[in-house]
Amino acid sequence: MTTHELPSPVDFLDRRGVAVVTGGSGGIGAAIVRRLAAGGARVVATYRSHRPDGLFDDLGDAVIGRALDVGDETAVHELFDEIATAHGGAHTLVHAAGPHVPMVHLSRVSPTQFARQVEADLVGFFTVAHAALPLLRASAGSIVAVTTAATRRHPARDGLSAAPKGGVEALARGLAAEEGRYGVRVNMVGPGMLADGMSARLQASGDLDDRALAVATANIPLRRFGASADIAEAVAFLASDRAAFISGQKLDVDGGYGV
Repeated sequence: MTTHELPSPVDFLDRRGVAVVTGGSGGIGAAIVRRLAAGGARVVATYRSHRPDGLFDDLGDAVIGRALDVGDETAVHELFDEIATAHGGAHTLVHAAGPHVPMVHLSRVSPTQFARQVEADLVGFFTVAHAALPLLRASAGSIVAVTTAATRRHPARDGLSAAPKGGVEALARGLAAEEGRYGVRVNMVGPGMLADGMSARLQASGDLDDRALAVATANIPLRRFGASADIAEAVAFLASDRAAFISGQKLDVDGGYGV
């Protein structure tokens, strides 16, 4: 039996309301939705344009799908108003939304392109967290932001992703410091190189060729890539009561890359 086949702790069965996962159609987001549902949560999973029908079919009533652009402030607040009314609130927010980010040297990134990425990553996270806070205060719930291991050890050509996510991490720590008095915890998970998710798309696009993959593997002490399920397990732990005294922290799930 592998680690991913072990029974999932049922951490969320008695929680009132729902867990909300933005970016639920991505590789990491979908794995998080599955893991939270396996832990007893009813999950509202958002997607921007591509509805993950297979995910919704597999999980049935455990998941509710909603189209959402996290940059649309009005739509985001309407979603959380709906959640408060229809589902009795929210106990968890996992922010895993974000566009595909090409690997490119920063010198080749235009200020306009950089600003778009900051808007999508940092402002998008703030917009969602801002709308969710009243519900999370009421439930003494938690936020988990999915960022990147690259904010700890920076690989070349990853600045367009890592720099805005560094802002997300600073914002998450600020929220942890300010919202703790309401019982709200805020933490982060930093994915390293994965065999699925964005890493798979980078390989498919040619941004990561065989040489780059060999170098990346050699830089990981475990000498292998992880999987979205590894990220989902870390997210579920930080969102659960097993992490009840953990806030403002980041857990890199990277095979030791940041060592």
